[in-house]
Amino acid sequence: MENSSPGKDISLEDIQSKFPLVAKQKSSHFSEFQIADVQFGPGLCPVFAGPNMVESEELIIDVALNIKNSGASFLRGGAFKPLTFPYRSKKYTETRENGIGWLAKAKSVAQIPIITEIMEERYLPLISEVSDILQIGARNMQNYPLLTACAKSGKPIMLKRGFGCSLRDWLGAAEYLLVEGNDRVILCERGIVAPHTHRSTSRFLLDLQVVPAAQEVTHLPVITDPSHACFWRPWVPNLAKASVAVGANGLMIEVHPDPSMAAVDPLQAIDYQEFNQLMEQLTRIGEACEVKVGSKDKLN
Repeated sequence: MENSSPGKDISLEDIQSKFPLVAKQKSSHFSEFQIADVQFGPGLCPVFAGPNMVESEELIIDVALNIKNSGASFLRGGAFKPLTFPYRSKKYTETRENGIGWLAKAKSVAQIPIITEIMEERYLPLISEVSDILQIGARNMQNYPLLTACAKSGKPIMLKRGFGCSLRDWLGAAEYLLVEGNDRVILCERGIVAPHTHRSTSRFLLDLQVVPAAQEVTHLPVITDPSHACFWRPWVPNLAKASVAVGANGLMIEVHPDPSMAAVDPLQAIDYQEFNQLMEQLTRIGEACEVKVGSKDKLN
């Protein structure tokens, strides 16, 4: 690879033989592709926004309309959720097939592309029919049979970094996608485990340093998910702004009309007003960094 040296946990052998498809061929090598009219590439920072869980048809349509009007590029929302514990309640549950149907309705009404998580191969046909991007969650980053099946579908894929995984692990998992011929792959940093996280409710730290570190080695877009990383609403805007400044190729922000009443992860979501204000701030930061943030395709 031209003008580059291996990182702490990545050797030249890794670049040449472990993940040659993921690795940059030269310093200027950067994947550029389009997903549902949204462009990914240098100088671009698409924004994925929405609730952690698709709670109802009414709610997800309302979210879609509001985030679209604030400049979001994609609607995100989970119908199949890998919750940390197996117990569910009426509020803290999954909407599954119903949720996928509601996402489809929101996509149609707001004219916004969507991303949602896939956990099991058996739901691949259902989710692929609706979702513009398949999200592989942190817990499934090294579920190689699932990665291979999703890659073979031809759908664009977002691969979240496992919270205990190195950059080497992450790029190795991404190679499973590219080796199947799928070249529309996005890497998402969503927080890593650490001895200290600054709040009792925060389980992870956002690894901003991995953005330029990964970009030195791979041509794939590298985005961040500050919401899941910090798990604390007041910190999300600053971490999002820092992500743009550090060169992230996209952002995933959790947005809910009433965060305190969110069915899943109520501590980290921001509301519509906060998201709109954040998008205005991110746009100005992006201009200073020569980066286009989000989408200007707002509703009338």
